[in-house]
Amino acid sequence: MYFRLLHDEATGAVSYLLADLEATEAVLVDPRGTDVPVLRAMLDEHRLQLRWLLRTHEHDDRIPGEAAALDTLGAPRIQHRLFGPEGETGALVFGHEVVHVLSTPGHTAGCLSFLWRDRLFCGGLLAVDACPWQPRPALPEALWSSVTRDVFTLPCETLLFSGHAVHARAVSNVLEQRRWHPWFGGATRDEFLARVRALPASAVPAHTALAHPTAHTAH
Repeated sequence: MYFRLLHDEATGAVSYLLADLEATEAVLVDPRGTDVPVLRAMLDEHRLQLRWLLRTHEHDDRIPGEAAALDTLGAPRIQHRLFGPEGETGALVFGHEVVHVLSTPGHTAGCLSFLWRDRLFCGGLLAVDACPWQPRPALPEALWSSVTRDVFTLPCETLLFSGHAVHARAVSNVLEQRRWHPWFGGATRDEFLARVRALPASAVPAHTALAHPTAHTAH
């Protein structure tokens, strides 16, 4: 197996490459449109075929050209796609590996999380106020449910990989976040929702807007 993490210093965005080197197949989790040339080089280096392009959240309207750039990679884009009733898991295969897809709305309305082996790629679910594109959850009630029902019920040793590393680490584990997360650890649902209501309205900081100057037609 092959696993790589890519971190953008300007925005804090984190992307992940998972690959089965024996089967020469790979998936990308939360890739950035501006990283497409680098991603192509990484795939070509190991002669990998990209099977799936996985997106945990939706900020295409705030990053012009993002979807169009990613579509040039030629792989099906799994984004805001439900495999069944809310909370139900679907499965995607690459090589001899399986990624389980979980509907976890809250950060954005159509958030998905991806469970691979002992690792959950959960995007901005745990960031709450640390995502540069959306510092306030789109659906606070759904976010509470997704985190407490779908993330914190996983085995304690499950590694949690974030989509943003601005005011938080890129990786932690379920036990740590269940106990000490500043928003969810030890808080009640009502306390959490009250804190979210006190956050300022969602806005994109100017420095992040400048980090993505390329413009295409997104869809």
